[in-house]
Amino acid sequence: MSLQDDFAFSIEEFTGRIRLFPLPNLVLFPRVMQPLHVFEPRYRELLEEAVAGDQLIAMALLKPGWEHDYDGRPPVYPMVCLGRVAVHQRTENGSYNVLLSGLNRVRIVRELPEQKQFREAMGVVCADYYSPDRAAQGPSLQRRLRSALLGIIDHLPQAQDQLDYLLGTDVKLGALTDTISYMLDLSLDEKQAMLAEFDVYRRAEKLLEHLEVIAADEQLGRSGEAGFPPHFSPN
Repeated sequence: MSLQDDFAFSIEEFTGRIRLFPLPNLVLFPRVMQPLHVFEPRYRELLEEAVAGDQLIAMALLKPGWEHDYDGRPPVYPMVCLGRVAVHQRTENGSYNVLLSGLNRVRIVRELPEQKQFREAMGVVCADYYSPDRAAQGPSLQRRLRSALLGIIDHLPQAQDQLDYLLGTDVKLGALTDTISYMLDLSLDEKQAMLAEFDVYRRAEKLLEHLEVIAADEQLGRSGEAGFPPHFSPN
């Protein structure tokens, strides 16, 4: 399967039913690859069902206060990222190492009654929106984002290959903003806000604000210490 196939997604084939994989420390974005280590029984069941079926898992960020009900159904943010299992490997102890391809934003409409160990919901796809009234601004935003990336590239050494790809190809503005948002060491709240914004031009403007702050920070070197790609995210 090619990289393009990894991120291919057909809205027509999407049933609206999603398997929810909530975590307190991860925001997945479309068009990125996320390693996961899956070991809780309920999420092993979720993964096994996904692998046997449509391969789809929706990553959700838990809202603050989740610690009081982690084993139950603590609230999650309504905008999630639908992903496809690209690679999975079962370990000797029954856990799984997984590589998940981010596909598309999905907004939760309602959670479904509890029937399995893991949570399920109905959701609607939120495709990238390019306002016709702002189409002329697209090339300028693209140039400004790439210029801003060049300004901080020395502080993201572990993301070099990904940056070379973003700076050297004609990547669409939506994909550019998502990949940069995922790559930067933003707070979880900031990342979730970027995921929730499906208007591409507004998303690009918000991201430029973040990049300007990073570029002006005299402690810039610290922003790259988290590294890219990220480590496996445990559940």
